Amino acid sequence: MIDADGYRSNVGIIICNKNGQVLWAKRFGQHSWQFPQGGIKEGETPEKAMYRELYEEVGLKPEHVKVVASSRQWLRYKLPKRLVRWESPAPICIGQKQRWFLLQLIAKEEQIGFDTCGHPEFDDWRWVTYWYPVRQVVSFKRDVYRRALTEFAHAAFSLMHRTDKKRNKRPRRGSYK
Repeated sequence: MIDADGYRSNVGIIICNKNGQVLWAKRFGQHSWQFPQGGIKEGETPEKAMYRELYEEVGLKPEHVKVVASSRQWLRYKLPKRLVRWESPAPICIGQKQRWFLLQLIAKEEQIGFDTCGHPEFDDWRWVTYWYPVRQVVSFKRDVYRRALTEFAHAAFSLMHRTDKKRNKRPRRGSYK
């Protein structure tokens, strides 16, 4: 769906593990890496689109993740002129407007895969530190990544600290008599 301003409606997905790292995926046959993302179809809610894209792009089902947060507003980026597709005399779309989701992976990471559809978007993935993607994504997406990660930072780091507290609990000592 393309809005009146020429932006294609889209969802962006940030998947966090228990260590506060995020899933960073390599585009199929390319050297560029990004978060999973994809278009919203006519009549589809952003959340339904997120679950569909999650499965199509990285093989995860709703039961494999927990929705931690979603962006309060649409985040937009313009495409560089060289990437804009035209349908004479006007462009098809000038950029993307995205609703972002922060997910916590609750399944084993072996569930992540690229073989759920005939045309995979990605061919590799890895866990990276939370802020790493801001420095590494293509320049025209950088501001949107920074804004999404900033909005979700508190929730993401809270997840990590909750996990740390559970993992680092010391056994209680008995009282001295």
